[in-house]
Amino acid sequence: MSTLENAFDVTLQNRKRLYKFLTETPKEILLQIPHGFRNNIWWNIAHVVVTQQLLVYKFSGQPIRVSEALVEKFKKGTIPDGTATEEEIKQVADLLLPTLEWMQEDYAKGLFKEYTEYTTSANVTLSSVDDAIIFNVYHEGLHLGAILSLLKVVS
Repeated sequence: MSTLENAFDVTLQNRKRLYKFLTETPKEILLQIPHGFRNNIWWNIAHVVVTQQLLVYKFSGQPIRVSEALVEKFKKGTIPDGTATEEEIKQVADLLLPTLEWMQEDYAKGLFKEYTEYTTSANVTLSSVDDAIIFNVYHEGLHLGAILSLLKVVS
């Protein structure tokens, strides 16, 4: 298995866990922002979907596959307001696995030909779509850790 195939597989396993959290955790737990935290489980899950689209698609000069409204609400630097509609939760649940599948398919088709170099807030410079896909594994792992911490505090 190549490094990139491994990155896709790790992301898939993580996304399956996120899907389970999103669909099996009561809404009031998903939305709770505990004292000492700046976000909630819901925001962390929606944020990883948005960030993957920006890191992989936007910086490759390709159209993102999620709505601009979702990006504006969950991109880096945003803070959740403690609310979410059932439709929003379903929309993100319905994007968790397909956004990964589309990325794999589009990568296999050779869609990502160029990349605008980007330095992340973790001070990692991404110079190619391969860099972005590998960094995304790290990014999603950070947010899984945040979710696990939040679950301990709110449960």
